[in-house]
Amino acid sequence: MDAIRKRLEQELRLATARLRQSGMADALEELRPVGDTAFADEVDGIQANESLEIGFATRELLVERVNKLSSALDRLDADEYGTCTECGEAIAPARLRVMPEVETCVRCQDRIERYGRYETAEVEVGVTDEE
Repeated sequence: MDAIRKRLEQELRLATARLRQSGMADALEELRPVGDTAFADEVDGIQANESLEIGFATRELLVERVNKLSSALDRLDADEYGTCTECGEAIAPARLRVMPEVETCVRCQDRIERYGRYETAEVEVGVTDEE
């Protein structure tokens, strides 16, 4: 478990560092017109907006990763690491090696991606649209 904890903590440090480096101040600065002039042309404005949106999307993914890694450390402390949060079965070690923050087994993750988390519960209980 010490090796797992070290890996999770290392991944968390890296993700946190990348998040800090991705400060959006630089991207916002790109959108400000220089002096009284607007963007040289519409393409410059589109490129600046595109760059900003990519920055926001990247930041959102990093925040999500930091949260998942923190959650994985909490599950490790509670002796729940490596157990699927949906079905309670063990998560394959190969899956955990590739994505140490993962919370679900492949079968449950597939079901969530196909039907959504909330609809999955209804499918398991047997609730249908006809009821």
